[in-house]
Amino acid sequence: MHLPRPPWRRSAVWASAALTSATLLTGLPAAAADTGPVPSASASASAKIDSALRGAVDHGREVSFFVVMKNQADLAPARRERTHAAKAGSAFDALRTEARSSQKSLTAFLDRERVGHQNYWIANAVQVTGGQALVDQLAKRSDVARIVKEQSYELDETESKVSPAPSVSGASVAGDGTPEWGVKDIEADQVWSQYESRGEGIVIASVDSGVQYNHPDLVANYRGNNGNGAFSHDYNFYDPTGNCPSDGTPCDNNGHGTHTMGTMVGKGGIGVAPNAKWIAAKGCESSKCSDEYLLKAGQWILAPTDHAGQNPRPELAPNIVNNSWGGGDTTFYQDIVEAWNSAGIFEAFAAGNDGDGATCSTAHAPGSQAPAYGVGAYDVNGKIAKFSGFGPSLVDNSMKPNISAPGVDVRSTWPGSSYSVLSGTSMATPHVAGAVALLWSAAPSLIGKIDETRALLDGGASDVDDTHCGGTAAMNNVWGEGKLDILSSIDKAPHIAATVTGTATDKATGAALSGVTVDATTDGTTRTVTTADDGTYRLTLAAGTYDFSYSGYGYSTDTVTGVAVAQGQALTQNITLDAVPLHAVSGTVVDVTGKPLAKATVAVAGTPVPAVVTDTAGHFTLPKVSEGTFTLTATPAAPVLCNGVSDTELTIDADKTMAVRLPARSDASGNSCTPATYSWIKGSTKVALSSDEDAKNVALPFPVKFYGTSYNSAAVTTNGLINFLGPRVGDYTNTALPTAAKPDGIVAPLWDDLMLDKTSSVQTATTGRTGARNFAVVWNNVLFADGGTDRATFEAVFDEATGAITFQYKTVPGNGGRATVGIENQTGTDALQYSFNQTVLTNGSAIRIAQEVK
Repeated sequence: MHLPRPPWRRSAVWASAALTSATLLTGLPAAAADTGPVPSASASASAKIDSALRGAVDHGREVSFFVVMKNQADLAPARRERTHAAKAGSAFDALRTEARSSQKSLTAFLDRERVGHQNYWIANAVQVTGGQALVDQLAKRSDVARIVKEQSYELDETESKVSPAPSVSGASVAGDGTPEWGVKDIEADQVWSQYESRGEGIVIASVDSGVQYNHPDLVANYRGNNGNGAFSHDYNFYDPTGNCPSDGTPCDNNGHGTHTMGTMVGKGGIGVAPNAKWIAAKGCESSKCSDEYLLKAGQWILAPTDHAGQNPRPELAPNIVNNSWGGGDTTFYQDIVEAWNSAGIFEAFAAGNDGDGATCSTAHAPGSQAPAYGVGAYDVNGKIAKFSGFGPSLVDNSMKPNISAPGVDVRSTWPGSSYSVLSGTSMATPHVAGAVALLWSAAPSLIGKIDETRALLDGGASDVDDTHCGGTAAMNNVWGEGKLDILSSIDKAPHIAATVTGTATDKATGAALSGVTVDATTDGTTRTVTTADDGTYRLTLAAGTYDFSYSGYGYSTDTVTGVAVAQGQALTQNITLDAVPLHAVSGTVVDVTGKPLAKATVAVAGTPVPAVVTDTAGHFTLPKVSEGTFTLTATPAAPVLCNGVSDTELTIDADKTMAVRLPARSDASGNSCTPATYSWIKGSTKVALSSDEDAKNVALPFPVKFYGTSYNSAAVTTNGLINFLGPRVGDYTNTALPTAAKPDGIVAPLWDDLMLDKTSSVQTATTGRTGARNFAVVWNNVLFADGGTDRATFEAVFDEATGAITFQYKTVPGNGGRATVGIENQTGTDALQYSFNQTVLTNGSAIRIAQEVK
């Protein structure tokens, strides 16, 4: 799902070699509450407008920009919470509540003006697209702090020469377990041996280009790995860019994200914290990161969602997030950094690759801003990398970077189950993120304590005396606090943790059980490890009372509650699990109308049970399933039409025969579709459309609510479209929905390149009594603009009583095989698509779209 992406956008700059990223806007301090627009002096209003935006909207141009609200959430209560889950939950609630309140008046104004908008809670900003008049109107509002053009940056040619992008064909072979030079240089391997800490119980996230989740050195650590050959991607991977598969399966179409994740948690000597768990948000389309995706990724880090971006769960937030991207010097990503920190999430940012080895103030935001922990890079000889960004910060004059880490010729994981060598501050930053995982695993009393953790990293670093950009030998604008030394930092940490170890075995056979999930929960916060091949596990815990849970597919879950763990205690807790019986599962899948559905895929989610496909009668038989409670998923084959995905709770305690009916398919806003009874409404009032590429506004006889906004008029086009955002011509090329491109805010009963001749017309008609009226827009005998003789007659009907929209088809040549059918919201970020260039429509048929009432 995307925001509109006009062609004037530029791309973004990565903070690593041969890759790119993007930046956002300037954060602002909290201000007094404000409920709406108050006229301001012209000079005051003009001062709110970013100079780059002012120039961009010259000569009638429209651009995408951010309206930054004055009010900011109070995050102090979140910082005072004691546990990770409580911190994240408090921050999430405060941020979302403030955004809803302070954006309400602005959103109402934008809706009245038919301006599509994308609202964000983590930075309290609203993204819109418009021209000079809209910018000036918004600048006069007293609830608006700044209006800033969306920014992005091209890849710098000099940076690409520092370390060209690798090719898989040139990738090196798998490691033999010997730590990579950077892992050894920061003494992570010494932490493994001296403290037996490899990141157990800590979750690291990345905002990057994605991750190849099943890479041999990464798959075991992926939090979505159920340990039994199956995976659960919801809450563990998020792709707002729409580049990965729609079912939520992680991907990396660049390689950068896989490389940085390997440095953090990779097995075989690749990673700093090889037993930490990982999750990821794909904030970057490929070689660039766009603002809206970075913002959505930032929100997801604080409150992970399912793969559709719904049902947030802040208690599943990671402990650490790596950001190997950056660029520019104006960004409101610092607001996101503050939000993460208040939630106890440690963040690390690359300082940038625009250095030349001498020039000062070459570090870039967000890593160059005071709230962020910025990382510089050095090589195997202990020399600062020529490309590493130096301070002081151009944004706020703060001393940057904060610390430096290995970032030249760093070998790590690469898509295709391969390995490659890269250079950049992007490669240095994950060394720091992984180091924090080691620290928090060895000293869990520090988890969520950002200031104390930074102080330990700083205090353990090896000083490097280079003051040519200012500072002292102990802290300067070239190296920061110096070279990362995680062993020294952990030596200085409080060593009061208890150590819990044990082995999981099969009760009947005594065989060691690998892949068993061990959860230790206290005060709503859970730390998780997985048993190794020999069935063993190790977990360090702060003092407290814990409930332990042991679970694995094919075995009954066992729990041990109320375990008191004391400071410094060594506790052995072995567990034996009972194998559970297997049972047969079969059944029938029917579609949304109750008819048997062939070729539907049926699976038991999160288990190693192989999926099956229904036969022509909709019947399926699964391989035997172990006792337990699971989710049975039935997914229709293309074309899916109005058939949604069924998720049915499946409790196995005997052989089961299931009757599965697919629900109506819906979009993220809750709008759903079903086949309907055909009942044609004849048009009576002609719309003044003619020929090709024409559009006219028509008055609606009653207010029509569409994606939560009420309208009294709409534009009708010759191309089978109704557009609530105003008349547009030239929309003759239909696309799949949702789409980044305009038009937005559309109802598309049959979107194609259509035209009118002497025998064609577009009409409207109103039927029924007040309160129960129907309003129809009717395209009569319209001609396809391809030089042929095909014609279509169809209509869209709006129901006053229910808010539903019904598409009806009297004649549709080619069964609609060239058209788009569906609806899309006002920002192009959500849609309910019935079909796209599919031969699925029939004469005398109808489709009803039920709109979610808001």
